[in-house]
Amino acid sequence: QVYLVESGGGLVQAGGSLRLSCRTSGINFSISRMAWYRQAPGKQRDLVAVISNDGSTNYTDSVKGRFTISRDNARATVYLQMNSLKLEDTADYYCETTWKALKYWGRGTQVTVSS
Repeated sequence: QVYLVESGGGLVQAGGSLRLSCRTSGINFSISRMAWYRQAPGKQRDLVAVISNDGSTNYTDSVKGRFTISRDNARATVYLQMNSLKLEDTADYYCETTWKALKYWGRGTQVTVSS
């Protein structure tokens, strides 16, 4: 079975930092594209960042220069380093991958940015 388990969320003041982790099992992580999404209350789930198996990355414009996605193939884990957090970054953050044509999601980790 495929499992994606996020951790690292919490309450942080604006301008602060958090590092999210997503540990995976049941997939060949080293060849998998991994992504982070977020969903704010009452809004749709949006893509935040993607990292390909070759390490290339893409970010939504609102987080460019502040967030960094990375991966550790030995640990089958993808990370999202979030710096200079803003109030509008408050959301549930989800890890996602597609494996054997099926999309998998973690249960999410909550990030709350306070003023």
